[in-house]
Amino acid sequence: MHELGLCEGVVQAVRARAAGRTVSRVALRVGAAHAVDEGSLRQAFELVAAGTEADGASLLVTTVPMQMSCAACGAEASSNDPLAVCPSCGSVEVALAGGDELTLESLTYAPVPSPPA
Repeated sequence: MHELGLCEGVVQAVRARAAGRTVSRVALRVGAAHAVDEGSLRQAFELVAAGTEADGASLLVTTVPMQMSCAACGAEASSNDPLAVCPSCGSVEVALAGGDELTLESLTYAPVPSPPA
């Protein structure tokens, strides 16, 4: 489950940016080349974030597709499947590019309660 390792890095980055503030939402851009299972990623995030500034934060995941170029027919397409085949001719002779990013896109902080009057 490589999602756990990815989340360890994400939570480390979140903690560095949060500087003690409570985080309510974390937005990530994950390239399709990482082949993460979103359910496993959410579970790993919850586990790794426990007891940190991101404990209980929601996780918004945007998958970034890979770009595919077919050597057989020249078709161009995008794919979320690391084992992609050409959608035009069915060839497995495809070159995949991109989709390898893991970007902490944004953090949303929980509102700070007002002191009692």
